[in-house]
Amino acid sequence: MRVVIQRVCQASVTVGEEVISSIGRGLCVLVGIHKNDTQADIDFIIRKILNTRLFEDGSGKRWQLSVKDAGLEVLTISQFTLYCELKGNKPDYRHAMGGEAAQEFYADFCTQLCKQYKSDKVQDGKFGAMMQVNILNDGPVTINIDSPQRTDNSANKTIG
Repeated sequence: MRVVIQRVCQASVTVGEEVISSIGRGLCVLVGIHKNDTQADIDFIIRKILNTRLFEDGSGKRWQLSVKDAGLEVLTISQFTLYCELKGNKPDYRHAMGGEAAQEFYADFCTQLCKQYKSDKVQDGKFGAMMQVNILNDGPVTINIDSPQRTDNSANKTIG
C-alpha cells in the first residue's frame, strides 16, 4: 500500500454537486492499493496513520501527538493513480490492484480503520467516483508512506 498523508485544517469530498464527506482538523489520506497487498499491509498502514506524530501538544511543541492522541478526524480517499508508472508520457497502472478486488480491499481497510479508531472520526470518499477533493493543508505537512517491501514468490523479485 502507498498513502499520502496530509495534515489538514479541513478537507471534503464532493461527487457531482454533493459534498459526501468532510472533516475538520486532522488527516486527509490518499490511499493507493498495490495488486499484491495483503492484510499485513493494511495493518502497517493503519498503524502509521493513527500513530505518526504530526501534531503539536498543548504547549505548542511540534511533532508530539498523533491524530489518535489528539482525537482528530481522518478522511481517506482511494486513489489508484498512486501506483502510476509512466511509459513514455502514458500512464500505466499495472501495479494497482484491479477494480473489484481493490474496492473490497479498500472497504476492508476502512472498516478496520474505524475499528481501531473512533468510527465517528473517520470519513471516506466514494470508491471509483470522479471526486473533487478540497484540502486545506496545515503547515503544509505531507508525508508519503509505503508499506514494507515484500517478495513476489512467483517471480522471485522484490516489488512494492
